[in-house]
Amino acid sequence: MLNISEAKAKLSSVIERVVSTGDECLIGKAGKPVAKIVRYEPSRKPRRLGLLKGKIRLAKDWETWPDDIVAALGMKGE
Repeated sequence: MLNISEAKAKLSSVIERVVSTGDECLIGKAGKPVAKIVRYEPSRKPRRLGLLKGKIRLAKDWETWPDDIVAALGMKGE
């Protein structure tokens, strides 16, 4: 674990070590860990837009509030 001032002074070498070895680096303040530097791992599969297209259906009255909720909220038939 490095303290904040050490991490600041050696940031380039800390990042290089994390990238090359995959190790994690803890940064501490007053002897207690407060941050962790880890190697970035991009997601393995890109997200696909439209994956649920045609699988979700809304009721025809989906915009209509139930009477009990309208009454509880003090609304006027919204």
